[in-house]
Amino acid sequence: MPRNEGPQHDGPHDEGDDGFEEELGAVLRRTGGAFTADDRHGLVEGGLRRGRRRLMRRRLAVTGSALALAALGVGGVYGGLLFGPTGAADTASVAAAPKPTSATGPPTDIAHLPVKELAAVLKAHTPAGRWKIDNEDGVGQGVLGVYDDGHGKAAVSVFLSRAHGAGEAGEAMVTCPDKAHAPDVECTTEKLPGVGRLMLLQGYEYPDRREETKNWRATLLTQDGFLVDVNEYNAPAEKGAPVSRENPPFTPARLKALVTADAWRSLLAKLPGPSRPTAPPSTPDEPSADALQSTLRSLLPREAKVRDKGGQSGYGYVVVDDGGGRSLVEINVQTDMADVAAHLHAVGATTLPDGRLVGVTQEAAEKGGDGVVARTVDTLTPDGFRVVITTLNSDGYRAPATRAEPALTVEQLKEIALSPKWRKPVE
Repeated sequence: MPRNEGPQHDGPHDEGDDGFEEELGAVLRRTGGAFTADDRHGLVEGGLRRGRRRLMRRRLAVTGSALALAALGVGGVYGGLLFGPTGAADTASVAAAPKPTSATGPPTDIAHLPVKELAAVLKAHTPAGRWKIDNEDGVGQGVLGVYDDGHGKAAVSVFLSRAHGAGEAGEAMVTCPDKAHAPDVECTTEKLPGVGRLMLLQGYEYPDRREETKNWRATLLTQDGFLVDVNEYNAPAEKGAPVSRENPPFTPARLKALVTADAWRSLLAKLPGPSRPTAPPSTPDEPSADALQSTLRSLLPREAKVRDKGGQSGYGYVVVDDGGGRSLVEINVQTDMADVAAHLHAVGATTLPDGRLVGVTQEAAEKGGDGVVARTVDTLTPDGFRVVITTLNSDGYRAPATRAEPALTVEQLKEIALSPKWRKPVE
């Protein structure tokens, strides 16, 4: 798989990420049936760690492929095991179900919910219209179809799964993306007493808007650990179909009513639990969001006043202003990254007396706005401890330049990235 682990910092959604997204979908369709529940949990945890090692550029983790990866960890398989036998509903299918073989079959812990029952709940909680349901006679953990209210066909999907505790795989599904990376997204979260945490999101299938396919989404993390995820589009398919209407058919209020419908409860109750007890969480190998923010802010020049901030474990950002305009500064702290050394050598990184590699890039931010420059320092110790810091002369990706140069110089970036303070939060 493409890894994009070199010092290429053109924004949150480079072409390599798109390739990863497409390849992930293909892999899930080919191999989804071979994973047990705990295999899938391990896969998502590994995927989340590797995702952070890809420099956390995909801050908008809300696409179908992100759902596919998260679904593997929270108790289901997206695409190939969303349904049982192959079916079709015009062009709605995100991923066609694989044909069974004698060598492998669906894991016994995958829920075999009748798609008809899932579709019945979907239809009962949406306005009148014509539906074509994918594989309506099959079984699975979700329903996928094309809805037509006379104003244009729209792909709609619902997926049910378990969140294994309140950890990253569940909470990330109901956390809005940072505005610095997703300026075109409207997103809100809400705690519903006695129900759970709800996220409502209105964005685009492609954050760079190469196509005008809109993706509106409602995701509910229930207080007892289930996920109900609804996606709708203004096209008859998630990808590769012409836009058929200005907006997806259901308003955010309608999506909220759909995702919180009591009728899902009986179906959620049929989802199997883990096949064996989940192992105790391992010791974090990356600093927490709070520790990372505290360390980063302590290392900033005094004149760089923080105007905005965000991040999560192993990744953080601040928007600073030294009086010359707002500037985005991002930091990634990663462990077990020794395999990046060859790439850093290839791009001309220097070696310090203690063996640390230091790579520097200064270039136009390919996915930035007009006139945006990206300045990056990438450091790696012999034992694989990596700190990468990037700054832009804008306050976010796909935003126009706010100043002539980024707020921090290369030397200032080096001083921050090479600080011994980064070791302490990890240890």
